[in-house]
Amino acid sequence: MSNALITVTELSVKPDQVDAAAQAWVAHHAASGIEGRILFRGLEDSTLLELAPLNDYDELDALRKDWRALWDVVGPMAVSDFSRQMLHFVEAPKPGNDPLPNTPFLQMRHVEVPPPAYRGYRAWREETIFDVVRTSPEVEIFEAYHSVLSSEPGVMFVSGFSCDPKDYTAVFTSPRYQEIVRQAGDSYITGGDRGLYTRLYARVSA
Repeated sequence: MSNALITVTELSVKPDQVDAAAQAWVAHHAASGIEGRILFRGLEDSTLLELAPLNDYDELDALRKDWRALWDVVGPMAVSDFSRQMLHFVEAPKPGNDPLPNTPFLQMRHVEVPPPAYRGYRAWREETIFDVVRTSPEVEIFEAYHSVLSSEPGVMFVSGFSCDPKDYTAVFTSPRYQEIVRQAGDSYITGGDRGLYTRLYARVSA
């Protein structure tokens, strides 16, 4: 069952220290006492991404203290500051059984939709994006979130899969889906299709 609230933390690290940073981050998780977090590493760049489930806003204080400790553990290997956002669950055309996707691979898909277009966008994505997702076995989990706090506000799709990433991305590079992207850029996305980005990650084993 998808968690009502999640936090997303991402960090760019030195390319030759990705493995060391991932190991340090996983060790930090094990020692912290905060359960349920999952770490992923970028397939396209030297980034690490943490998803953390929240049951209530009151849990943020414990996370804030944990983030301060993480700064000391992983910060020396970073080439950027920590990027963080809080997201709330909206709906899932393909829900998972756990609070967070626990698949070997993850894709984060972001779009920024202006408020006047949001209701129409929700109806449109049910008939287009969600139809593609539901009929594509390569996509195992597909959950729609919306930002609560973020420097990149908008819709975030959290998608889990186990197949080869090339087979997964083929679902979203088909002519049909490219037409869907064009429609979204014309009608719903702030800044046209430039308001959309996708990023692929692989899960880091504990």
